[in-house]
Amino acid sequence: MPDMSLLLPMLVLLLVIGAFAGVISGLLGVGGGIILVPAFFYAFGYLGYGGPGHPQLMQISIATSLATIIFTSIRSVLAHHRKGAVDWHILKTWAPGIAVGAVLGMLVVSHLRTHTLQAIFGELALVVAFYLGLGRSEWRLGQAMPGGWLRALLSPLMGFLSVLMGIGGGSFGVPLMSLYNSPIHRAVATAAGFGVTIAVPSVIGFLLTPVPSAPPFTVGAVNLPAFVVIITMTMITAPLGVKLAHAMDPKPLKRIFALFLFVVAVNMIRKAFVG
Repeated sequence: MPDMSLLLPMLVLLLVIGAFAGVISGLLGVGGGIILVPAFFYAFGYLGYGGPGHPQLMQISIATSLATIIFTSIRSVLAHHRKGAVDWHILKTWAPGIAVGAVLGMLVVSHLRTHTLQAIFGELALVVAFYLGLGRSEWRLGQAMPGGWLRALLSPLMGFLSVLMGIGGGSFGVPLMSLYNSPIHRAVATAAGFGVTIAVPSVIGFLLTPVPSAPPFTVGAVNLPAFVVIITMTMITAPLGVKLAHAMDPKPLKRIFALFLFVVAVNMIRKAFVG
């Protein structure tokens, strides 16, 4: 049985992380994974699971984040479906490629060490931060979501990159659909479905990927206490974020979050190269 002196600080940290991720997700419409992965990494590191003795800590952070996304994405897509906002044609035609990319991403992540995954997360998070901070709603690449060879290229790429970061469909799916002229509400709703397609196959693989010297109650690469606490807290606090979003202008807050994400990304890259 793990020492209670370890479990109690772990529980407190996870409660705080889950509350913050839920509020930000509801407030800004960004997926919780982009917050959860660095939060898990720093929390478990603080508890003594970082450093050279734990070269697969980022695997645990990514896998546990994706496990929470299964449930939050299902809940989100069903809620959007009741409002008629989900574009099921796009979801059905993009899902197979996204799932293939997610499986490939899981296989790559399972063979990489923490410092490499830190660098990858940091570099991709910089892209997301710049889009959040500098992107314009009027930017367009086309008038409709692409099919044919372009869909065959972009759909697995979205799944692959999302798993490398431990995130759902929002961070890449919403900008992509917006750039192809989808209304923002339809993009957010449909990207929630992308999240399910990304998370389910990758988490099945991660559950079968053993990680030595993992935090207590970790199955494969998924930490069960973190999973349960985060799901519970985000369900409680996400509605608060939604209420705040309706009470204030989210645009300046999105830019503040972009700056926060930029700092997190740069620090991840710094730690990847200098420790």
